[in-house]
Amino acid sequence: VQLQASGGGLVQPGGSLRLSCAASGRIFSSYGVGWFRQAPGKEREFVAVIRWGYGTTYYADSVKGRFTISRDKAKNTVYLQMNSLKPEDTAVYYCAAVRGWSTKSSDYDYWGQGTLVTVSS
Repeated sequence: VQLQASGGGLVQPGGSLRLSCAASGRIFSSYGVGWFRQAPGKEREFVAVIRWGYGTTYYADSVKGRFTISRDKAKNTVYLQMNSLKPEDTAVYYCAAVRGWSTKSSDYDYWGQGTLVTVSS
C-alpha cells in the first residue's frame, strides 16, 4: 500500500481545511487508516483513525468535536476534515495504514509523506 497525503496549507485560526490521503493498492477491510501529526520539536502524535471495513472512528481528545475522519472506498481515499483550527494544530500531518487498529505510530506499517498545516493570523 502506498499513501499520498495532500491538502495542507496556511489557514487563519478558526478556519477549516480538508486533508486527503489517497491510497494505491488494495486496503483490506481489516486495515485501519490513521492520521498523525508532528509539530516542530515535538514527538509525532496520534490524531484520528478509521477502520476501513466498518468505518469505525476514534479521535485524540485534543481534536474531538473539531476534526472528522472519513473514507471513500470507491476513491480509495481517507479524509480529515479539520474545523475550528487553532495555532496549536500547526504541524506536519501524516497518514498511515495499519493491519488492525491502533493509536500508536510504531504499529503502523505504511506511511505517506507529510503535508504541512499552518494555523496563523
